[in-house]
Amino acid sequence: MNKSIDTKAPLTARKEISIQAPVEKVWNVQTDIEGWTAWQPDITAAKLEGALVAGSVFRWKAKGLSIVSTLHTVEPRHEIGWTGVSLGMYALHNWTFEAHGDTTRVISEESLSGWLTRLLKLFDPKFLEKSLDASLQTLKNRAESQ
Repeated sequence: MNKSIDTKAPLTARKEISIQAPVEKVWNVQTDIEGWTAWQPDITAAKLEGALVAGSVFRWKAKGLSIVSTLHTVEPRHEIGWTGVSLGMYALHNWTFEAHGDTTRVISEESLSGWLTRLLKLFDPKFLEKSLDASLQTLKNRAESQ
């Protein structure tokens, strides 16, 4: 399985943020998939089927879309990534965590392809960049407030 985002996809984005919390805390918040609904307003359901390991599937609902994702990378406190399939869309999303003392740099990059993605690009070419910015800010708020 390819673990790199598809740089030729209709929508791609890469964003990063600095979070004033240790990497363990940031990692634990982000990788508690079933806890996403408690702090991510766009996510209304999330269920991990099995352990947090490469190959495990999780099913979730974001902005009304049902998504089936498969973890392709799980390197504790360093990297997590997954693919996602939904109506008219295929996503590849990677998260990298870098510890800098009590601060964590988080990098999020994603590619979206499929017919619905092409429509999204027409109506909102910055959709994915805004989405990554919002999810990073939400992660920062959660990790810094706990």
